[in-house]
Amino acid sequence: MIAPRHFLSVALSVLLPVVAAAQAGPRPDTDPRIEALVAAVSPERLRAIVAKLESFGTRSTLSDTVSATRGIGAARRWIYEEFRRSSPKLQVSFDRHPVAQQGRITRDVDVVNVMAVLPGRSPRRVYISGHYDTVNLRGATAAGSSSQPNHDVDAPGANDDGSGTALTMELARVFAESGLEFDATLVFIAWAGEEQGLIGSMAHATALADAKGVVEANFNNDIVGSSLGGNGIIDGESVKVYSLGPEDSMSRSLARYIQRIASLYVPSHTIRLMAREDRFGRGSDHSSFTANNFPAVVFREANENYRRQHSADDRIEGMDFAYLAQNARVNAAGAASIALAPPAPSVVAGERGQAMIGRGPSGYDADLRWNASPGAAAYRIYWRSAWANDWQHVKTVGNVTQHRMPNVNIDDVVFGVSAVGPDGHESLVSAYVSPNRPMSRVKMSR
Repeated sequence: MIAPRHFLSVALSVLLPVVAAAQAGPRPDTDPRIEALVAAVSPERLRAIVAKLESFGTRSTLSDTVSATRGIGAARRWIYEEFRRSSPKLQVSFDRHPVAQQGRITRDVDVVNVMAVLPGRSPRRVYISGHYDTVNLRGATAAGSSSQPNHDVDAPGANDDGSGTALTMELARVFAESGLEFDATLVFIAWAGEEQGLIGSMAHATALADAKGVVEANFNNDIVGSSLGGNGIIDGESVKVYSLGPEDSMSRSLARYIQRIASLYVPSHTIRLMAREDRFGRGSDHSSFTANNFPAVVFREANENYRRQHSADDRIEGMDFAYLAQNARVNAAGAASIALAPPAPSVVAGERGQAMIGRGPSGYDADLRWNASPGAAAYRIYWRSAWANDWQHVKTVGNVTQHRMPNVNIDDVVFGVSAVGPDGHESLVSAYVSPNRPMSRVKMSR
């Protein structure tokens, strides 16, 4: 039996660090269910998926669709069947879009995304994605021609973007087998037509916006499978996450969220936040989501090998599957945390989206209001100085939809609010954004 005094000292030694951590900021305990989900990611399965994708020779959007062993048709049928084999819980379908000849689409073609949906309790969606199509720009023209592309030339695309496709397929299996019941619906999707200008993802995201779908986040992955850069530098311990600004966009909120959650569940992997939509002058399928006002980010490996990309040299030998597994685990932790949490609270009202923030009766107090999030048990208020780009302070306020911060001038700080579920899972932070003031042109006399 433990003596009462000894029991008290033991209890205090355990509780005091917890209290101190709580006072320092939102550092929730990890959820054992998410820890198990993260641990279930298999580097061996990732390798096997990439090897199979590479075996199709090319997955060019305009390549063969009839062959059972080569071309994009064989690849998409295999991805479809692999999604189905992963779990009966997944609703698998071809997301087909007939596209007319245009730009880099040199003939009319069906652009076919492959989609696996894990239904949640609500229709709001969290996407995990990568593109399965490939291109070989160095061998893309037919013999004796400088203008006619050869879509059947070898374009193995092991890393670009077999890595993102394999990550997406592996996480579909992991999430479906986890036994977790998510509030959000998880969508795992392999895009086609990325190399021709984000065709497949733009068609999907536009249709989703037209149907007034709700997307909480898009975790897009494009070239995330190699730790060795073309400059000879090895970095297997970090990954870049790009997000479209401004600072208080929901895409930036998603990026910050990923960094915080990864520090809890994959602490050995550093998340390098990039304050731009993507690499300089380049893009990927997350941009189809941001163009339709959905929060989205793209993961990129820490140090790319540009020589291998868009060529016959993009093969499995250039990949690091322990590194790809770490990037998959970061995706898994972030997506599961969002899907288990309540939706982010809305902090705007009316058709014009006016921020629900005021100065209080004194003029110097911050009066904050927000719309209730279904399933929330509490809310957290975040704030920072107006020049800073990340949150500096946090306060949990309970299950209310308004709060006053005495003597805090809304001109000097930026505020945001998140929703916290009964099990401690937290939503993205919705920031109060100052609207642009309408300006009128000055009429000049002659």
